[in-house]
Amino acid sequence: MQIILLERVEKLGQMGDIVNVRAGFARNYLVPQGKALRATKANLGEFERRRVQLETANLKRKDEASDAAGRIDGRSVVVLRQAGEGGQLYGSVNARDIAAAFTAEGVSLDRHQVRLEQPLKELGIHQVRVALHPEVHVQLTVNVARTLEEAELQANPALAAALAERPEPTPEDEIERPELDDEMGQLPA
Repeated sequence: MQIILLERVEKLGQMGDIVNVRAGFARNYLVPQGKALRATKANLGEFERRRVQLETANLKRKDEASDAAGRIDGRSVVVLRQAGEGGQLYGSVNARDIAAAFTAEGVSLDRHQVRLEQPLKELGIHQVRVALHPEVHVQLTVNVARTLEEAELQANPALAAALAERPEPTPEDEIERPELDDEMGQLPA
């Protein structure tokens, strides 16, 4: 099915491009979302008539997204999850969880803006791409940890290295206390 794109669609084309897509993709996603029109003579004429207005609105949304990108680029958030000893999560962290965590931190994100290849299933620090506009993307950091202390160690490798270098207490460092006899509470003979 041929459609006319009303905005830039990633991996498909720019505004005004006439592209071939599968009928279901056009009917179920692109047309209802207002991202495209069916490529008919009437719709082509309508697009040409509204082209300047659409480009102006797109430019305005892009500028707003660029301003927001400048404020949030590089920010990070901590997501706490239960995990096994090997660092494998019992569940996963998906786009909805990431959007909710950033919204709680004061960064308004929709789950549809978060672009994950697949859900996060391991502890650690992950880079996540967020599309604020079809032409504006930012990288945010998601720190998945069991506790806040663990998240702090993951975020600061120097602190983790300092704690690892700290010597373990030896038995000689511990205070020597004489052991009492269990039955009488006296020192053994």
